[in-house]
Amino acid sequence: MNEVKTGKIAGITGNMIAVEVDGEIMQNEVGYAITADNERLKSEVIRVQGDRAFMQVFESTKGLKVGDRVEFTGEMLSVQLGPGMLTRVYDGLQNPLNAIAEKHGFFLVRGVMEDPLDYESEWEFTPLVKKGDKVTGGIAVGWVPEGIFEHFIFVPFHLRKEYTVKSIVDKGLYKVKDVIAVIEDERGREIDLKMYFSWPVKIPITAYREKLVPSDPLVTKVRIIDTFFPIAKGGTYCIPGPFGAGKTVLQHITSRHAEADVVIIAACGERAGEVVEILREYPELSDPRTGRSLMERTVIICNTSSMPVAAREASVYTATTIGEYYRQMGLNVLLLADSTSRWAQAMREVSGRLEEIPGEEAYPAFFESRIAQFYERAGLVRLYNGKLGSLTIGGTVSPAGGNFEEPVTQATLKVVGAFHGLSRERANARRFPSIHPLESWSKYKSFIGQKKIDYARDILFKGNEVHQMMLVVGEEGTSLDDFVIYLKSEFLDAVYLQQNAFDEVDAASSPERQKYVFDVVYDILKREYVFKDKNEARDFFYKLRQSFIDWNYIKMDTDRFKQQEESIKKLVEEYTKHEKGI
Repeated sequence: MNEVKTGKIAGITGNMIAVEVDGEIMQNEVGYAITADNERLKSEVIRVQGDRAFMQVFESTKGLKVGDRVEFTGEMLSVQLGPGMLTRVYDGLQNPLNAIAEKHGFFLVRGVMEDPLDYESEWEFTPLVKKGDKVTGGIAVGWVPEGIFEHFIFVPFHLRKEYTVKSIVDKGLYKVKDVIAVIEDERGREIDLKMYFSWPVKIPITAYREKLVPSDPLVTKVRIIDTFFPIAKGGTYCIPGPFGAGKTVLQHITSRHAEADVVIIAACGERAGEVVEILREYPELSDPRTGRSLMERTVIICNTSSMPVAAREASVYTATTIGEYYRQMGLNVLLLADSTSRWAQAMREVSGRLEEIPGEEAYPAFFESRIAQFYERAGLVRLYNGKLGSLTIGGTVSPAGGNFEEPVTQATLKVVGAFHGLSRERANARRFPSIHPLESWSKYKSFIGQKKIDYARDILFKGNEVHQMMLVVGEEGTSLDDFVIYLKSEFLDAVYLQQNAFDEVDAASSPERQKYVFDVVYDILKREYVFKDKNEARDFFYKLRQSFIDWNYIKMDTDRFKQQEESIKKLVEEYTKHEKGI
């Protein structure tokens, strides 16, 4: 047994403690600050300076005093990876909050830790390798059913050499702590494999053959996203927006309808009220894929703004590591982080306590690289068995006053592949999703032709210019042609960019429906119309818009759908400009 390394607290500043250490310690090592009442407060080394370590405590430091003992574990901050994580609600340190509530009540007790996995449940294990097979880290030795998925049991990712399977259990029921296989290296040293293992959260999982460039779209069934500002499987995107612009609702819609296998919600510093809303609503949301609860393929990492700031960073990395783990199974994982601004604020606070030289708006000089490292852990990978797995990361940003020029938004924009900027004006006008169609962008390809998209966006830009002009000179100061362009842009906005999340049909628009409907919209935008005056033009587009919105509420491949389409085409044809007869 290795002797436990210890130290003594030399100073306390908020959640930061300075510790005088006996012996060597490493960066990001986990330790426990022990109070006079023998409470063990989990901490992490964030800087080593000579014989002094600076540690961030993941709990309130009330009751700690100079001279108190600190024990070091010799291990980095890690999570346990194994079957049973789906449906769970964890804090940033992978403590199951439901289990804590059952044992200690609904108020979090300081220093309490519970097992992240259920060690008593039995899983039906099916072996995939046999005695004598060669394996390495990231190779599956078997699988167990977890919900609708095959949860693969891997050789731990840190075992990089080639190993020989010495023994493996038969198909049957086993607990996660049972030894299900024994492997040995070239020197004959044996390693017991269980259904779970630990992995440091700040080290990316790279047990795959190659990392690929994301190309296939991750369908969210939100029209403005899929058509105009698409996300790729394994890509990254951000949703900045002011308070009340609909970030959380947009995440709810995306997590429910996106074509992702596993959804991970990382509430890294959101207000407690919003987190409670997530915890109450998610179990009630039905999964369109299975008809059962959406929680069956969801993991929630919960860290509210009232919890210690140090835990915000841990929650981000914990969520990412769990996402990478499920990606290793050949699944498409969607990680939604809400809100990365609060994580950045926690970094700023910790940096201030370390008395580091501040950067812009007092954020630490390294915070841009930290944000980049987080988003870089997304990706599309080819696994050792040839399957593809993806981790898509979407982070919300909460800029003060909706100012997109502030450092966190700008640092995020440098590294993500799509930008879905939410607009307070659109939210106030009840135009949801309130993604601004003129400010947002995406580097990924849509499943709709780029020429058609460019034409539609050009109509939006021209319509906005006419609208700005009308604010100055009034409607009477614009020509009929300009007014028609404005009406076309408003029509496109109302019938395609806006979507009713509370309607069973309109809430989720499939790629096939989006292609079909957008072709009709594109045809309407391309046509030239003949109107006597602006009133006639306004009346036509009002009728057309209402007919189209009604069409959006009708299921595709029904007689009503075709009848409504025919009435729309008839109305359009009535006012279309033809060469003959004019």
